[in-house]
Amino acid sequence: MHSFTASLKAALRSPLLPFWLVVALLPFGRSSELGTVLCLLGVILLFMREPQALRGHPGAQLLLWLLAAYVGAALLSAPDAIRPGKSWGTVLALLRYVPLGLYACFAIRRADKLHALYVAVAWVLALWCADAWVQALTGWSLGGRAEAERVSGIFGADNLKLGPTLAVLSPFALWAARRRWGLPGLLLAFLLMLGPVLLAGSRAAWLCYALVALGFAWREARAPLRFAGFCTAAAVLLALAGGIAWKTSPRFHDRMERTLFALQGTDQSIDTALSGRLEIWHTGVAMFMAHPINGVGVRGFRYAYPQYAAANDHFVVTTEACGVGEGACHAHQLVLEVLDETGTLGLALWLAGVALAWRAWRRVGAAAREQAFPATLALGVMLFPLNTHLAFYSAWWGLLFGWLLGLWCAGLFAAGIPAGPLKEALAPETRDGA
Repeated sequence: MHSFTASLKAALRSPLLPFWLVVALLPFGRSSELGTVLCLLGVILLFMREPQALRGHPGAQLLLWLLAAYVGAALLSAPDAIRPGKSWGTVLALLRYVPLGLYACFAIRRADKLHALYVAVAWVLALWCADAWVQALTGWSLGGRAEAERVSGIFGADNLKLGPTLAVLSPFALWAARRRWGLPGLLLAFLLMLGPVLLAGSRAAWLCYALVALGFAWREARAPLRFAGFCTAAAVLLALAGGIAWKTSPRFHDRMERTLFALQGTDQSIDTALSGRLEIWHTGVAMFMAHPINGVGVRGFRYAYPQYAAANDHFVVTTEACGVGEGACHAHQLVLEVLDETGTLGLALWLAGVALAWRAWRRVGAAAREQAFPATLALGVMLFPLNTHLAFYSAWWGLLFGWLLGLWCAGLFAAGIPAGPLKEALAPETRDGA
């Protein structure tokens, strides 16, 4: 425990603090932008002192290429967007991920700093989980009273993002527990996080967390037979936890009952099980077919939706989405979001970015891949295409995506970047090197 506390203190006393604040303040809406502002100031100071800093950092160069694909897709969609002001404003807002990611690349220059950040994020997740368990047992948390159908935790009943966020960031907590307490610690941490993920009621989060479990199972097993054994054990744990939650939690019971509608096999039952997602996806396909080149414009999905929706579309005739007459807020699926809002050109840029990231990951070597494992797994489950998703070009989920992308690029090269003249560029180091 002492080493974990020391790592947290090291992170909070070092240049890692601004980058860590982005995640620590995620439950509080726009407050998380405080971290991006501090990172921007740090990058400005860095380049004032070392104008040629980019030349010696392959991680920072990789980040710029990946962000060029992400932002470039949005840029190409803006000129003829259905809502030009919204699309151009989004493009400008996306540029803040550049200093955010660059700050990570230059602040995390050694493996010990990377590990300190992992532990600091794990402490944040531990607080969220503890708060969620209190809410599940008492109905109240730091975020207030629980939402009727889901545990919302510190995020609050009007911001149901606990499940997806916890599932995506869970690799950092599981990595920290494994490093500190071995395999028993990993299993205990997995179970402690499983409860809030299940009770948060997001089925996309359930799938993400299952993928995280598979990732850690393979990391522990390193062989097909052992992997099969770990998967069997994980499946048993998931089934037991799910069964207990089904019998003891009305919230989880209601979500499972809705999910099981899909077994009836009709379009209506599947749409009910997917909370109307099937209706959204049908409309999204029609939207893409009408704007195949560069889409309707980034963040323009909700405004274009009524033009392509069926006459009795649930999301147009009710107020449960973005408002009367507007329709669904976003596509709820990554590939469809990219196709609808940025078109074929945007998808081509995204695929180019994925190919570049894969090539970089393959070339850095086994040691670098191992140290970047938590960030790699988090990005992987966040981007897993066979799932429903939050909007990747939204201010909130996009910020988390940009944060993870910067951390991943930093993590791949953290052990190979000398401090050199950059040592004093961001902030003074502590005496113990933290």
